[in-house]
Amino acid sequence: MPKVILTTEAQGKVAFEFSEDLITVGRAPDNMIVIDDPSVSGRHAQFERSGEVYRAKDLESTNGTRVNGIPISETTLRFEDRIRFGAVEARFEADMRATQPLPVLEEIETKSAESSAAPGDFANASPFRERGKDRDPTRTALLAAAGVAFLTFLGSMIAVLLMHTP
Repeated sequence: MPKVILTTEAQGKVAFEFSEDLITVGRAPDNMIVIDDPSVSGRHAQFERSGEVYRAKDLESTNGTRVNGIPISETTLRFEDRIRFGAVEARFEADMRATQPLPVLEEIETKSAESSAAPGDFANASPFRERGKDRDPTRTALLAAAGVAFLTFLGSMIAVLLMHTP
């Protein structure tokens, strides 16, 4: 049977099984689940069965209803959903009879490889494209010119510094 497990400071952990199609939650004494907490509205929320599932609906409460941390107006509940009525935490546990058993394990026969061959090179396995073996003469000339310009600049700076020293 589906149920909600509430955790409050005053009541501790309390489980409420869903025996009706419509369950009301709130601070008022005529609710089916009464939560004695000032953050819970008199008519806070309701759970309504829709086929084989329950839906949670906020009844325009002051502090709102959250399912798994998300504010809701109405949502379908799933196993282990965390519900928050104001400042009160609850957890939904669905009916376990509706779950399916795990499949039966099958034994699989395996065979060892008869032969194995390592590839000659791993060039085709690399995610990087192959590096070009050709040298670009224009690129080399530009890099050489930049190096000469840098060395000339560095030499001139040293010469200027030496001229101003006493």
